[in-house]
Amino acid sequence: MPIPLAWLVAFALGGAFARVAQAEIARSEVALVASRAMAIVVGFAGIVFLPVVGYFAAFHGDWAYLYFVSWQNVPSALDLALVLLAASLVPAGFAAAVALIRTRRSRATRAISALVGVPVGLAALLAIAFAHRLRVSASGAQYVGGFGVEPITTSALGKGVLCALLALMAGVAWAVRALRSAG
Repeated sequence: MPIPLAWLVAFALGGAFARVAQAEIARSEVALVASRAMAIVVGFAGIVFLPVVGYFAAFHGDWAYLYFVSWQNVPSALDLALVLLAASLVPAGFAAAVALIRTRRSRATRAISALVGVPVGLAALLAIAFAHRLRVSASGAQYVGGFGVEPITTSALGKGVLCALLALMAGVAWAVRALRSAG
């Protein structure tokens, strides 16, 4: 998943997870950091989301940066920091939604919907705007030069995207099931 999209998706997932666990969160007085729900969200972020985003940053870096910067010019420490930021936005989105839930206002559900919907909408707009970049596999030089560009469907990148989507769907299903059983 390209890094800019990963940040938006991560925050939205965190908010969605809080919405799933809303009943438990509303009646629990346990500190958020010590809650079972937060442990599940952090587990998802570390076991599922982090490796998915890290894979693309490590093995398909030019695509992960949407071909705007050459991956070879990005220090690996910056790669790591951006991937860690993406993973940390899952619990951040969760914490933001939990704060809304614990206010016990009638508008909390609507606010959580916005907390999830706005990043998802922005991610969708970015994906549409950069669809021509997302649907090809190439190095940065190939993309800029217009040679050696391969459709994503026939490349190793395409297989990686498919595996990443399957991993994310399985991870989300696990997290939702665990969050529901916690309530």
